[in-house]
Amino acid sequence: MRSALPIEMSASQALNLWHGASLQQVRLGHDLTLRQISILLHIYLVPPPHTVRGLAETLGVTKPVITRALDTMGDLQLVSRNRDDKDRRNVIIKRTLEGALYLEKLGDLIIDQGRKLAI
Repeated sequence: MRSALPIEMSASQALNLWHGASLQQVRLGHDLTLRQISILLHIYLVPPPHTVRGLAETLGVTKPVITRALDTMGDLQLVSRNRDDKDRRNVIIKRTLEGALYLEKLGDLIIDQGRKLAI
C-alpha cells in the first residue's frame, strides 16, 4: 500500500507534471478530452450509480454533451450504458475492465511523471 504523504510543489511543477502526462497520453493514442477524462474519473472514483442526468448536473453541462462524451468512451469500451430497469428514463453508466485498466495506466503515467520532476 502506498502512503499518502503530502507533496509540496509549485504551480509550475504541477503544470509540468500535467503537461508531461498529457503528452504521453497523446503519444500513446489515448488522448481523451478533458471533459471525457473528468467524466471517466468521476465514474471510477465516486461510488455508483451514475446517470447521464447526474453527470450533466455534476459537470454543469447538458445531457447531450454527456451523451456525446459517453458515445466516444463507449466506442473505446471505457464505459457501458444501460437503461435503468426501475426508471426507463434514466441511463445508468457502468464501469468496464477496459476503463479500469485505462485509468490504472494513467495513474502510473502520472506517478512516473512526478518521479521525473523529483529527480
